[in-house]
Amino acid sequence: MLANVTTPQDLDERFRRTVAGLAPPALPGRGWGTLDPDRALRLFEAQMTSRHLDLAARWLRSFGEGYYTIGSAGHEGNAAVAEALRWTDPALLHYRSGAFYCVRAGQPEDSGVDPVRDVLRGIVASAAEPIAGGRHKVFGNRDLNVLPTTSTIASHLPRAVGMAFAIERARGDRRRKSAPVRVPGNELEALVGAAPAAPGTAWPADALVVCSFGDASINHAAAVTAFNATGWCDHSGLKLPILYVCEDNGLGISVKSPAGWTEAALRSKPGIRYWSADGTDLAETFATATEAADWVRRHRRPAILHLRTVRLMGHAGADAEQGYRTPREIAADIDRDPLLISAARLVDAGVAVPEELVARYDEIGWQVRKTAEEVMAEPKLSTVAEIVAPLAPRRPVRVARVVAEAGERAAGPLAVKRAPEPAGPVTLAQAINATLADALVTNPAVVLFGEDVAAKGGVYGVTKGLRDRFGPARVFDTLLDETTILGLAAGAGSGGLLPVPEIQYLAYLHNAEDQLRGEAASLSFFSSGRYRNPMVVRVAGLAYQEGFGGHFHNDNSLAVLRDIPGLVLAVPARADDAAAMLRTCLAAATADGTVCAFVEPIALYHTRDLYEPGDGQWLSEYPPPGRWGATHVPIGRARTYGIGHADALTIVTFGNGVRMSLRVAAQLAAEGIGSRVVDLRWLAPLPEADLVREAAATGRVLIVDETRRSGGVSEGILATLVDAGYVGAVRRVSAADTYVPLGPAARTVLVGEDVILAAARTLLTI
Repeated sequence: MLANVTTPQDLDERFRRTVAGLAPPALPGRGWGTLDPDRALRLFEAQMTSRHLDLAARWLRSFGEGYYTIGSAGHEGNAAVAEALRWTDPALLHYRSGAFYCVRAGQPEDSGVDPVRDVLRGIVASAAEPIAGGRHKVFGNRDLNVLPTTSTIASHLPRAVGMAFAIERARGDRRRKSAPVRVPGNELEALVGAAPAAPGTAWPADALVVCSFGDASINHAAAVTAFNATGWCDHSGLKLPILYVCEDNGLGISVKSPAGWTEAALRSKPGIRYWSADGTDLAETFATATEAADWVRRHRRPAILHLRTVRLMGHAGADAEQGYRTPREIAADIDRDPLLISAARLVDAGVAVPEELVARYDEIGWQVRKTAEEVMAEPKLSTVAEIVAPLAPRRPVRVARVVAEAGERAAGPLAVKRAPEPAGPVTLAQAINATLADALVTNPAVVLFGEDVAAKGGVYGVTKGLRDRFGPARVFDTLLDETTILGLAAGAGSGGLLPVPEIQYLAYLHNAEDQLRGEAASLSFFSSGRYRNPMVVRVAGLAYQEGFGGHFHNDNSLAVLRDIPGLVLAVPARADDAAAMLRTCLAAATADGTVCAFVEPIALYHTRDLYEPGDGQWLSEYPPPGRWGATHVPIGRARTYGIGHADALTIVTFGNGVRMSLRVAAQLAAEGIGSRVVDLRWLAPLPEADLVREAAATGRVLIVDETRRSGGVSEGILATLVDAGYVGAVRRVSAADTYVPLGPAARTVLVGEDVILAAARTLLTI
């Protein structure tokens, strides 16, 4: 029955017919080299199992019970790659890694993993699937050290760089290359210098990261970024134990890779050693993979293993490859079917006879079919609560406890490591600097990195002095690439560190936003919470810089961050809030694995005054550790300022809007009109309860939104009020739907105090 639902190539029947027709040799032929016969048979069983899983996926799809048909047919040689590695080596796998997964499942001693059931559960979206729990079909299993990857090709490669970095940091291997490091300004001094003890990874000290992908993926920006970062690090002296595995079938769905392009491209990667093998030949693949893996493990340096494979049965079940491939091309790939090559070699070597191989093939097919029929009946995810459960766990009591405990450590045994408390009130920038310093003192897992954050101390001086105090292994500069920065953070977070990367300007985040949306924020979701990559991404952003700017330094759009499921978005306006909210984000990352974006309003970094020059009312005291718990700001709680009687108008705002709104509220108070200014502070999730309560208190709501009118924060605020049944008056002022221009023209498109005041007066007439 399975044969009736394969492609016209009919691989199933072809296997039986071809193998049954093999003639046992009069004398045993060539051996298996370093691959002994027993291992060869075991790997061949993994290849046959993977093939039957592909056939079963198409059978299930034919009557609506299967939801994923991208298979591994033609790539089954990756079984030998798995055999060449250790099951304790963390793996980020290509979606054609069925045979690899089948081998890895049997490698741990007394492994109870059933790879057939695992994969089929993913295909039918069973809630019992061991990693994604029915949320997607991925290769992943915590017990096997296989991390799930998304369908965005190559997006997992930058994460692999971060994982390798985390392994080496935990390993404590900080030997420098014999050649001198030639990096201007010692930028990489941070990464190769001595580091204090930090929480280790879940992987052994000599582990390596294996990361596989297809040939078309090497052209993706994320792959280019990862290769560049890997080579840059190796050239600079940083050891990264990564084995990249490119499984080259010559096609990206229907787009052919130019002949010779993949090899030329991979060979040319500086700092990454190149190996290649015929991926249809188990013995050759195993020998080469073993050599490459041993080299990476021994030298702690990166390598690429280029496997030449074929793709059988098209890209996926719905793909009619006859539309873009000639019959000759398809036939040539069928002739290189790795199962037929393995079977012929087994027979030629006298390891097995044709009848035994066909019988075992059919037996595996029956077992796969039987398991497929069983998993079809398993429950699917059926409620919103089930689906979102691992997305963004919120344990506010535990987060508050982490904050308080950090304060206790800072006031107690770690007090000698802290700098003296800041003398007098501090600015927003100074509060962030002090909070980061305290985080580095109280949590050895914290690492701070980005462009210009170390030697320079940040473009705005926010991280000034931190590298000098904590050393270049805790605070370091990276190469100037946002995808590298966020990918490094995602991998380091997976590896047991607590990364605090900086994106220098909000506009530059868009260069790398998929590393947040598709990678970092999705890991917990696609692993049912079994894996996480905590991080707090600091982003200098928003507008209103005086004498400097234009769109790329005055980006006023937060839409992409508010759209990421599970991500926490914090926007502090004042120094005391900045310190408390940053501590909350760090605690949430520690306690819940939360991915946080901490957007710092550039224009408020060094602001000191509120109403009059010299009044110092925008400054705040930095609390001593003993008060961290008492001043804790939970995620999703707003701050309300009562001005006058605070009964006529509610102004809802955030960021730069807080200072402007307070100034407008003071003008209204001078006229006897009381208002309350609500600083949302958290833009994802919005503080809905506080918002609705403060809106109802006056019945008049003015939303002051410094982001754009379309796609801006005000849309979410309005929707929250409507959903809650608010029936009072509401108006909003927001920035124009445009990029921010340079110089004084910026004032014409941004919200100003005059606009806020005019809107307030109009609303008060209702």
